[in-house]
Amino acid sequence: MKIFIVDDEIEIRKSLRNILEDEDYQVEDFANSKSLLKVLAKERPSLLLLDVWLGKEDGLQILDECKKIYPLLPIVMISGHGTIELAVNATKKGAVDFLEKPLSISKVLDTINTVLAKQIDSEIPEVKLEFDQIIGESQAIKKVKFAISQAASTNARVFIYGENGTGKELVAKSIFMNSKRRENPYIEINCAAIPEDLIESELFGYEKGAFTGAIEKRIGKFEAANNGTIFLDEICDMSLSTQAKVLRILQEQRFEKLGSSESITVDVRVIAATNIPVEDAIKEGKFREDLYYRLNVIPIIIPPLRERKADIPLLLDFYIQHTIKENDLPLKKLDNEAIALLTNHFWPGNIRELKNVVERLCIMTIADTIKGKDVKEALIGFKKAEEIFEQGDLKKAKEEFERQYIIKTLQLNDANVSKTSKILGVERTHLYRKIKSLNIQIDNLSD
Repeated sequence: MKIFIVDDEIEIRKSLRNILEDEDYQVEDFANSKSLLKVLAKERPSLLLLDVWLGKEDGLQILDECKKIYPLLPIVMISGHGTIELAVNATKKGAVDFLEKPLSISKVLDTINTVLAKQIDSEIPEVKLEFDQIIGESQAIKKVKFAISQAASTNARVFIYGENGTGKELVAKSIFMNSKRRENPYIEINCAAIPEDLIESELFGYEKGAFTGAIEKRIGKFEAANNGTIFLDEICDMSLSTQAKVLRILQEQRFEKLGSSESITVDVRVIAATNIPVEDAIKEGKFREDLYYRLNVIPIIIPPLRERKADIPLLLDFYIQHTIKENDLPLKKLDNEAIALLTNHFWPGNIRELKNVVERLCIMTIADTIKGKDVKEALIGFKKAEEIFEQGDLKKAKEEFERQYIIKTLQLNDANVSKTSKILGVERTHLYRKIKSLNIQIDNLSD
């Protein structure tokens, strides 16, 4: 975000610039209205800090000029001689706040953050989805729901990005259920769960005798999804040869079954998802760049749970009620310490991990109230976030959290990979690959 500073005192401009640049804002500063208005004619900042008096110039008149160019531009006035009357006049003319000199660093940053947060809030239209099972009221989730509403009103292809357990499947289903295709087929396929030598037959089908074991004709997922929607989860795990055939379908809307030369024409909307950075997969030669551009018409990024902490109490309530109902348990509640611990946990497994932890707490806690000590026991074995961040490498930190999460779940299930895969909500073959890549020694967990 870019912030403009307008003040005739060079030391104040320099001080504000240093403070704001330390907070990763882009900054331009101006000593007078002439230089400001010249730049404003070409570029709109996210926020303007404007001194009330610029030498002989009246800042309130400059405020009027700025509002003529950008009526909704948030402007914060600065004054060394602040009065109530001046603040009222500035507010009437459209200023969003008023700062008095000498400026307090904390006050400046608090004001800017508050103003920009309100600006972001106002830029996200409130939407009402007919089908909505996504829990949350944070700004991050409001953005996701708005993107769903926009995508659902079209037939455009969608690419969903998000870590494991963030709810990519739910977002894909929401797009489908709110679209004009909702009365037609919806087919889900996890590309990571199907062996490379079988995925083409799964997607495109085959004729009798197409290969050893093909004893009868079979319809593939694309044909089954005709006039509907297909969701290709973990698409970056798809083989390059299969990617080429999917690309052709997107380009031509037709394909051939294995063992047949006859083209089948289909009308299928494709929604894809991945939990890894696509750019890295492209650089490593694992994912076709041309396929990426075909799929990435409407990108939807699902934030990890640690970036939407405001939604955690809502999720806790939902999963407590769900667990109680599913297991016919007496009513449970969380004390304040338990809520604080669960809200501030890093949640490497995101919503899927939270659901599992809540289920464990509801079943294993005998008392009606789940206390902080119960939560600590449920989360034991995980390093604190700050310990891992000391490594200074986000990718390694995320891998370490994922490693701990898998190890903890394996330990709770006596190192049984099948049971663990079901609890984690991933295919067994995919979990085996994760265990190998994260160098987890299963034999050492069953003692």
